[in-house]
Amino acid sequence: MKTSTYRARVAKNAADVEAAQRLRYFAFISETGAAPRSEERDTDEFDDVCRHILVEEVATGELVATFRLLPLSSGADISQSYSAQYYDLDALRSFDQPMVEMGRFCVAPGVTDPDILRVAWGAVTRFVDREGVELLFGCSSFHGTDAGAYTDAFAMLKDQHLAPKRWLPRIKAPNVFRFAQRLRRKPDRKAALRTMPPLLRSYLTMGGWVSDHAVVDQDMNTLHVFTGLEIGAIPPARARALRAVAG
Repeated sequence: MKTSTYRARVAKNAADVEAAQRLRYFAFISETGAAPRSEERDTDEFDDVCRHILVEEVATGELVATFRLLPLSSGADISQSYSAQYYDLDALRSFDQPMVEMGRFCVAPGVTDPDILRVAWGAVTRFVDREGVELLFGCSSFHGTDAGAYTDAFAMLKDQHLAPKRWLPRIKAPNVFRFAQRLRRKPDRKAALRTMPPLLRSYLTMGGWVSDHAVVDQDMNTLHVFTGLEIGAIPPARARALRAVAG
């Protein structure tokens, strides 16, 4: 995927993966107040089985964003996902089509160009089309663990974007914020969108849905919700725009 300013490509070697891990460390740990790690890389066992995507500035080759993709043949393999550590995903085991988990998405701190996210989604679109994926999922993270800072965002998720009951993730993590149960207020839409992570907003504009609770992740200093997007539910105009970027 490429525009005049940015390109997205698959990591080719260990050096590419290490560059992604270092950017992730900068974005997720050193800039957020999460627990530091001595090697200054964000790593886990899923890195060895995922495909890593790098978004780079064309003119300089500078890495400005990264994410990883974990393809699964169907919901029968959902327990192998990163998200399954935090959510009971048994309901999705009956999903009988290919799926892919998108994880560790981050943009270099201080970089705000919306074209970066557009190029990233173009790369995801090409992968989804090539592999016949019917469900895209992952964890969407809010910075910090104070749920009160995101009351309108969570109220909006409850009001408009909860997962269908047949796919709804259940609680597994020991520390969660059950926003669908606890919140009774109507959301202020502007406040909700202002405090919602850009990646999550993108999911929702395409018809995505979320779990009814957020996991409180003290190690990463985040609140995150399980997020799913059924490819067949993406509005046709939005799908055409994504495929135009995908090339």
